[in-house]
Amino acid sequence: MSALSRGLVLRLRLLSLNPTVSASSSPASTTSGTSYSSPLLHHFLRRFSSEALVDASEIADEGTRVIEPKPGVMTPNSKRTGLIAVKCGMTALWDKWGARVPISVLWVDDNIVSQVKTIEKEGIFALQIGCGQKKEKHLTKPEVGHFRAQGVPLKRKLREFPVTEDGLLPLGTSLGVRHFVPGQYVDITGITKGKGVQGVMKKYGFKGGPASHGASKSHRSPGSTGQRDAPGKVFKGRKMAGRMGGKQRTVKNVWVYKIDPARNLMWLKGQVPGATGNFVFIKDSVYKKPDTSLLPFPTYFPEEDEDTEELEPLVADLGEVDPFMVAD
Repeated sequence: MSALSRGLVLRLRLLSLNPTVSASSSPASTTSGTSYSSPLLHHFLRRFSSEALVDASEIADEGTRVIEPKPGVMTPNSKRTGLIAVKCGMTALWDKWGARVPISVLWVDDNIVSQVKTIEKEGIFALQIGCGQKKEKHLTKPEVGHFRAQGVPLKRKLREFPVTEDGLLPLGTSLGVRHFVPGQYVDITGITKGKGVQGVMKKYGFKGGPASHGASKSHRSPGSTGQRDAPGKVFKGRKMAGRMGGKQRTVKNVWVYKIDPARNLMWLKGQVPGATGNFVFIKDSVYKKPDTSLLPFPTYFPEEDEDTEELEPLVADLGEVDPFMVAD
């Protein structure tokens, strides 16, 4: 029996078990002047009707949400959008005290809001962010249709970030590196470097077998993986050789050392997942929450006469106490 036949039999059985109800006792028993003797009968026949599900006048009466691009006040429960960046590589800098700081350089490449999702239409509050540029011939037809429907330029990478209602931004809003401030902590998500199939010593840090005495061609082998006749199997989760890397990982509490608004570059202390040239996703730290009074909310809106090419890099405040001169 097909699924359609089973559904028809089930609905007819419900109709036979449910007593008839007069049309006047049920407000949902009339639709467009047609009356039915039972709500279940109305629901059953409505499935095979060509009548509109929603009246057009009801849709016209609903007001569309208007989002204005203006600064707001961030509350402890507010949630901002994140950004998409390209990993440029790693280097090292020396701060004003002479301490060497390992640095990961990220490039925020032309981020814009490519779609706004609201609770009325999609059921959530979220912003879809687009990064980079891409030619139409390198995109699929559904992707091109999505960008044309939203009225935004073609983008190379898309990512959705959940936000709160007060963190929404208008469609097409440009986002730069000044969305974050030096000195705050962020969480970085990316795809780690793929290492291929590796052994247990490289993948899990196993000690391995003896290097000289007592071993014969088994110096890097995993060793025993189970017992004898009882239980007679290898338990799930046993660490063995296999594919290493190439997975999504998040590095938390990464410190923003410096930003360059003129070139849309970020200097972060420490490492971030991924190879050079990969996309990474940046958002405010969950555990080390930044000071809400210092963050631009919902994002940084530049002045009308501001020339970004002449802006100087902004460095995090390192304090006035030399860490090398502090007594133990």
